[in-house]
Amino acid sequence: MLYVKNLEKSYQTGNKSYPVLKGIDLAVAQQEFVAVMGPSGSGKSTLLNCISCYIPFENGTIRLGGQELKGLTEHELAKVRNEKLGFVFQDFMLLDGLTVRENILVPRIIQGIVSKEAETLADELLSLFGITHIADKYPAEISGGERQRTAVARSLINQPLMILADEPTGNLDSKSSLAVIEAFENAKKHLNATIFMVTHDSYAASFCDRVILLKDGKVYDTLEKQEDRSQFQDRLLAAIKKMSLEA
Repeated sequence: MLYVKNLEKSYQTGNKSYPVLKGIDLAVAQQEFVAVMGPSGSGKSTLLNCISCYIPFENGTIRLGGQELKGLTEHELAKVRNEKLGFVFQDFMLLDGLTVRENILVPRIIQGIVSKEAETLADELLSLFGITHIADKYPAEISGGERQRTAVARSLINQPLMILADEPTGNLDSKSSLAVIEAFENAKKHLNATIFMVTHDSYAASFCDRVILLKDGKVYDTLEKQEDRSQFQDRLLAAIKKMSLEA
């Protein structure tokens, strides 16, 4: 589904170059729920921005669904973002003047195609994520957890190859965070969704199939869940502590 090989990205300030990603290798299989964790400055956001085609990278390979992303035109990149990727942001990014149902349909509106099939899928997503009762409400009238579940539904309306989630539980309380993670799990189970999530939240990450730890622009470790969620979180916290001590 997603294949990243020897990814390198630097930022230029004056005459100085500051490497941020230093040869990242990773892969995400179809219907896998993967988290990326690491301290500030480890390269998490830059990695996500490279995969989402929002910033260019110098060296390496990123393939999504077999398509190489490097070298695509702006028009081709926009097509990838709109048709092959779904996005969930920390700040929801909903349009205040649209209802919940209309927000879910926004990617189809952008395409200029709001078919009967799209409307039916929107209703199915509303039901799947338990937000049918707020379909006609506006973002200002609903809770943070409901806004984020709306954002998850919106990310799926184009039936993308992969959802990219950037700190999706960062602004939520524990109850709302759980509801959002359960929305991802439902998307994976019922819609065969593939999710790639950047997070600081070990609780959210403990629901994932696999967690990739980044340190100083490199993959420090990869942990696969082989036990129950609570035990996996304990192992994850121990790995993060070890990584911090080594720093």
